[in-house]
Amino acid sequence: MAQHQGRSPWRWAIFLAVAVSLFALLWVAWSLADRHVPALWGEDVRSDSTVAVGLRDAPKSLDIRTERDRPVGQALLDNVYETLVGVDGRNRLHASLASSWKTSSDGLTYTFTMRRAITFSNGDALDASDAVWSLQQAIQQHRPGVETLGKLTNVANPDAHTLVLTLGEPNPRLLRALSGPIGIVFDRDATINYTSQAMGSGPFVVAAYTPGSSITLRRNPKYAGPDPASSQVTLRYFATDDAVAAALHKGEIQMGLPDTIDLERLRGNDSSLSIAQDNGTRTVLIGFNADPSSIFSDQRVRQATRHLIDVPAAINGRHDVATRLGGPIGPLEPGYEDLTGLFPHDSAEARSMLSYFSSQYLGTVVFLVPQEYRDLGETLTQQLEQDGAFRVDMQVVDNATMATRLTDGNYTIALTTLEGDESAGTFANADSVFRYTNGTAQRQYRDALASTNDKDYQRHLREFARTVSQDAAADWLYVSKDQALVKSRLEGYQVAMSEARLRVENLQVK
Repeated sequence: MAQHQGRSPWRWAIFLAVAVSLFALLWVAWSLADRHVPALWGEDVRSDSTVAVGLRDAPKSLDIRTERDRPVGQALLDNVYETLVGVDGRNRLHASLASSWKTSSDGLTYTFTMRRAITFSNGDALDASDAVWSLQQAIQQHRPGVETLGKLTNVANPDAHTLVLTLGEPNPRLLRALSGPIGIVFDRDATINYTSQAMGSGPFVVAAYTPGSSITLRRNPKYAGPDPASSQVTLRYFATDDAVAAALHKGEIQMGLPDTIDLERLRGNDSSLSIAQDNGTRTVLIGFNADPSSIFSDQRVRQATRHLIDVPAAINGRHDVATRLGGPIGPLEPGYEDLTGLFPHDSAEARSMLSYFSSQYLGTVVFLVPQEYRDLGETLTQQLEQDGAFRVDMQVVDNATMATRLTDGNYTIALTTLEGDESAGTFANADSVFRYTNGTAQRQYRDALASTNDKDYQRHLREFARTVSQDAAADWLYVSKDQALVKSRLEGYQVAMSEARLRVENLQVK
């Protein structure tokens, strides 16, 4: 008996050790099965980290099918929803839900091969029939962006993995159109309220949505691609840039995308913050009101103004400049050509050209400037007024006022911005806010849109861009950088083109 009591503690110790080991094994197995990797020894683990990002403009709703505003696409494209064709941070097209595609020689038939084994976040299979239904719905309901599909005469799926689009006339922009919201494939069987919910095939699902305040993205366990780096990413929306900065300083968010270009001021002395920059597609330009009643309907006035503006001096030292521009197409867009040499700074030539006009005829130039570009507007005003070339009334306005006055034509010139392809197409449209018209340029743009292949498309675009630049339809200054403030421990961020698509699948805190 005494011998048995002496061995009892050891037996209990062995029993407890075995029990603990079995429990640990079961726990790890459960964690792996649930795609949840535990943090051991206090280390940060990639798949369990959460990230918060601060933004300014909140989407009005989550209905990406009907919302024209940029914020909903910025939040949901590539994160919750996938498109038939993808686009990378250099604005290059690549495979997405469609693994490949072929275009007929006449440019009228596009045949897409769909990726296999793709599901929506609810587990429903995604195949070519969903793509057909999504495009048909967009056409029938005339959703935003449907015009970019061109004259689409037929949409069919010969089998579950093949999508065929037939056009009535060539549309060389079709693939790019399918990389945007109009190219999203939706689940035809989903019965959700798209205003406040989302159902896609991307790496995240919308776990929570508070209108005007936040969107919580959580890892989609049904996603066919690699797991997102973090299990949850929360997009938080703030009323001011200073509020974004305050949240960063407090550690409440790890990345912020303020509206202002002056990120140095927002960063202050916070050594834990850095400024990340990369190329975007936003063009900063001086738009001329070319309405027949405006002095800028005269080509000589427009050309003289371009000679008068010293663009390199005006933009020198600005933190948001990616590339100086000389025409309507930026370096990340099809048809780009460097046209900065067409109108070198030449004050004497400008004054000579303007000498044909009396000061009474030239009058006072009403120059609209957005609040965030006040300093640039002041520099440009000084250049325009040099040696009495123009009398300028610079008026600093908010974005809403700017949009209204441009639409109403209540301005002479305006420092403004255009996004991506809009930069070119605006100057082929006589009904745009600039009221610019040029028969040759409009024909060249039509020729570009009628191209049956990308080579001809880009050639015609270059011709068009050179024509409108030589005619001084505007004074294009630069392409701005997309910028963000990021915490030092944040990894995997992509700033390029983040104004349009904020890709968060690689974000993680180390």
